[in-house]
Amino acid sequence: MANSYDIVIRGGTIMDGNGGTPYTGDVAVKDGKIAAVGVVSGTGAEEIDAKGLAVTPGFVDIHTHYDGQAMWDSHLAPSSWHGVTTVVMGNCGVGFAPVRPNTQEAVIALMEGVEDLPGPCLNEGLDFSWESFGEYLTALERRKHDIDFCALLPHAPLRVYVMGDRAMNLEDANQEDIQRMRELAAEAVRAGAWGFSTSRTIAHKTLAGDNTPTLRAQESELLGIAMGLKDAGWGMIEMTSDWNTPDPATEFAMVRRILAECGRPLVFSLNQRHDRTEAWKDLLELSTQAVADGVNIRCVVPPRPIGALLGLTGSQNPFAGTKTYRAIAHLPVEERVAKMREPAVRAAILGEDPMEYNTWSLLTRVGYARMFAFTNPLNYTPAKEDSITAIAERKGCTPQEVAYDMLLEDDGKGFIFACLVNYANYDLEAVKTMYGRGHVIPGLSDGGAHVAFISDASFPTFLFSYWGRDREDGRIPLHDLVRRQTREPAQFAGLTDRGVLAPGMKADINVIDFANLALDRPEMVIDLPAGGRRLMQKARGYVATVKAGQVTYRNGQATGALPGGLVRREHVAA
Repeated sequence: MANSYDIVIRGGTIMDGNGGTPYTGDVAVKDGKIAAVGVVSGTGAEEIDAKGLAVTPGFVDIHTHYDGQAMWDSHLAPSSWHGVTTVVMGNCGVGFAPVRPNTQEAVIALMEGVEDLPGPCLNEGLDFSWESFGEYLTALERRKHDIDFCALLPHAPLRVYVMGDRAMNLEDANQEDIQRMRELAAEAVRAGAWGFSTSRTIAHKTLAGDNTPTLRAQESELLGIAMGLKDAGWGMIEMTSDWNTPDPATEFAMVRRILAECGRPLVFSLNQRHDRTEAWKDLLELSTQAVADGVNIRCVVPPRPIGALLGLTGSQNPFAGTKTYRAIAHLPVEERVAKMREPAVRAAILGEDPMEYNTWSLLTRVGYARMFAFTNPLNYTPAKEDSITAIAERKGCTPQEVAYDMLLEDDGKGFIFACLVNYANYDLEAVKTMYGRGHVIPGLSDGGAHVAFISDASFPTFLFSYWGRDREDGRIPLHDLVRRQTREPAQFAGLTDRGVLAPGMKADINVIDFANLALDRPEMVIDLPAGGRRLMQKARGYVATVKAGQVTYRNGQATGALPGGLVRREHVAA
């Protein structure tokens, strides 16, 4: 007798994405869609034994930066190693289209500075066979992928495309500029863009220190672009901001006016900053009230500290901006370590200004009080007394000396874990409070970005292992975490065909051994175009990942199946 289904997943604990009580059952897959959930009597061409395992929808990550990697790589790892089957890319207002031949270097420089994607890698990996955003989307479809991705129209390239040098000089857009941006936004959405993104934070700079062109965009400009989405009848808005022009309430009021006019949904990044430790509370309350008023707005919140891994094998360390270190930075790690162990070199580096040649805009936001040795086993919630500052006080030396010695440990292959946000009080209580609100989505992984000093594409694995299992108090039920990582972001983004295990939905499925779910230690690999390096972090516990009805990963290993790719609006029922 012929098989009834392509795949049947048998006897697993089904967490269907709706947040209800888990139950034991089967999931059947046929022709890329879920055919049946519950008791399945037919047989599958492949049968997966899920007894003792959880069966969930594939994870949805709405804040990534695979805009470049999707051009040269069919595997959007590391996200695809962590149960993610759909991402939204093009966040923070940076990307590669629309673009004119004379502005290609400008958009590369911005992506290099904002998202730590090396310029040589981008120059080699991108052929810029496009100008319009629609042409960029078509270029993305030349390659098959292991997951699906939706692309946002980034504000910075759009502004530069329309305004040229005036955009880079942060000049206000005139009415003609705004009208043209509105037209191009509508054109991009009709071509397949999932919306548009913008940035209003001083943390986003080129390596030369130039601010993102969108930093001071006026309300009229933001409204004009948002109205382009309304003209096209589709699209979400993503926004990153410092919320200080002049204060959170004033800027949030502007956002509400724009949303009231355009009628489109908006998501913004929210975290506990270390320099303005209470600002997140204002934004949480403002957004909570907006949702109560019927505004379609969401916050995306990291499940742990956003952590920079500072080391000699990465792109950043506390002394990378000093004159003496800069002079030896080109040496292989072994030679660099040997030089740094020389007393004269050590004294010179410790005595120099680390800001003199610094290219990392966030260096001023992180201090030694929230830097820690990146231990093995991994610890993403280190104690205050383990900070570099605390160690220095106990040893009677400077924090710089402690950090310097840490960099040389393990022959220069170790890392310092620098908590950038969400760790002002040396705990995750702020995150716990934010996750207590229904409109908060876990995320902000930045998958595909900050490749040589941040490894946060592993956020989903941490979310489930820490918040659902390991945390001593305030744990969140696993089935509720599944809902937050599947149905909630999918529905908000308009991905109505996924995020829930139900007949007729896209067969994006994870089979997970939650009891043994764990993160591996990040490793630096050399696999980017032009010999570029990136941090890659795998996980244990993902028994199988199914994408559009095909098994793409078994026990963390790629099967070679590539059923994913660009998602355009017409691919999903509105």
